[in-house]
Amino acid sequence: MYGSIKIFSGSSFPAFAARVAAELQIPLGGIDLIEFPNENLFVKLHHSVRGQDVYVIQTTSRPVHRNLMELLIMLQTMRLDSAGRITAVVPYLCYARSDKKDQPRVPITARLVTDMIEVAGADRYITFDLHAGQIQGFFSIPGDVLTAFHMLSDYLMGKLPKMHNPVVVTADLGFAKKGRNFAEKLGLPIAFIEKRRTGNDAKAHAVTVIGDVAGRDVILVDDEVDTGGSMAQAVQILKANGARDVYMSFVHPIFSGTAAQRLAALPIKEVVTTDTVPIPPEKQAAFGGRLKVLSVAPLLAKVIRRAHEGRSVGALFNE
Repeated sequence: MYGSIKIFSGSSFPAFAARVAAELQIPLGGIDLIEFPNENLFVKLHHSVRGQDVYVIQTTSRPVHRNLMELLIMLQTMRLDSAGRITAVVPYLCYARSDKKDQPRVPITARLVTDMIEVAGADRYITFDLHAGQIQGFFSIPGDVLTAFHMLSDYLMGKLPKMHNPVVVTADLGFAKKGRNFAEKLGLPIAFIEKRRTGNDAKAHAVTVIGDVAGRDVILVDDEVDTGGSMAQAVQILKANGARDVYMSFVHPIFSGTAAQRLAALPIKEVVTTDTVPIPPEKQAAFGGRLKVLSVAPLLAKVIRRAHEGRSVGALFNE
């Protein structure tokens, strides 16, 4: 139905886009991204994409608004150049935590972001591990919400022989269902950290652990880590309840501010995450070799190939 695959990258994580293109054995599309003195952005393609199957790769981590606006302008550029089909590939979707009206006089910003992506010209979308499943319903266009669960759980499975009586612990009750998936896949019991958020800021306070962690190695799981405050409190509570070694696993390493240094200072054995978000070298170095970053680029390349050829994506996960 469409021409050949064309991969374009914004400025948020070009190294990741290059890895995806390399997996597909195609070159990245040429593009000029210019910021004028007034901070307005300008995009120009080096070659026509008329009738082609275009994939725009842009994660929307920090700087969030620059990266989001860049994505929208790139999508519209592809649309105005008569691309055959345009897929917005957003490994990490910004504003995903603003997914409902949980108090009066507040927005649902996740819905606004999905609307903008559609209006800008996307025909489809691909993303990883949304904070809440209902965000899929905010899109009116088809797409694929991929997960790093299989990759992370397979890696952790290889660690089990070295662990002592391990248990999976979720960083909060909101992650309980996905935590159970980890526990079932690894064949382990599960426990939960209870935390409470009292205001509109990013702070939540871990209160207690529900379940048995005494004398056990712990696999602490969550979807993303922003400031690292909740994870730090979780580790402290786990240790206070007699936990042994703590392994930390999450998909999106946002690492705002001094989060990397905060986590690195904790008594943890290893941190396992992915490359949906770029981690600056100095933040990686803070962990002193205890950080393992698994790349989702090969998986994404397989999904792009299947989408282009009209084959099932779910078959990759035996679904």
